[in-house]
Amino acid sequence: MNLRALLFPLNLRIETPDQEASMAQLYFYYSAMNAGKSTSLLQSEYNYRERGMTTRLLTAQIDQRYGAGRISSRIGLERKADTFTETTDLKAWFTAFNGHTDCILVDEAQFLTPDQVNQLSDLVDEANVPVLCYGIRSDFLGNLFPGSARLLALADKLSELKTVCHCGRKAIMVARLDEKGKAISEGDQVVIGGNDRYVSMCRKHYKDAVKPEWSTPLLSTR
Repeated sequence: MNLRALLFPLNLRIETPDQEASMAQLYFYYSAMNAGKSTSLLQSEYNYRERGMTTRLLTAQIDQRYGAGRISSRIGLERKADTFTETTDLKAWFTAFNGHTDCILVDEAQFLTPDQVNQLSDLVDEANVPVLCYGIRSDFLGNLFPGSARLLALADKLSELKTVCHCGRKAIMVARLDEKGKAISEGDQVVIGGNDRYVSMCRKHYKDAVKPEWSTPLLSTR
């Protein structure tokens, strides 16, 4: 089997610099957890560098599971990146770079603030630099992250990266687990963790496990 096909299955959307090169766009690649977001980002970034283009990578400072300022995938790919917090001025970050930028790629984009997404859209429109954002759409309670909500509103192109529930259906929800592996329905929106704390599920099994307040049982017709 071709190695590229093995490492990067068909559901990964690999961006290339030729696509709509005349006008930059804001992209949002969203999914539940473990759908290959970081793998897709790193492959897209490699495509740019392979053609002699300059990229700039960003990731959330709050997520240091693989070390501060590192974008890492579950299949072993990784790259250094600048980090952002909720107070980072992304326009100032961009203009401070002494050189040309062909593409900006943002991992953990759900942790962007709405204003930071606005700033990224300005960089796309004013500096004509494509921005590729990768992140989780909704939190463990089924609510949109503020950054993801703003990206859904402003992005020129939306693309879902798919993963599967244990039942085989497409997983669109993320459940948070306690120390005993049971799904929980209370807590802060942001708690950093990996497979020991989160699991992706289809909506049906998410409802069964979490029993969210926004879902009510169907009334009996008898």
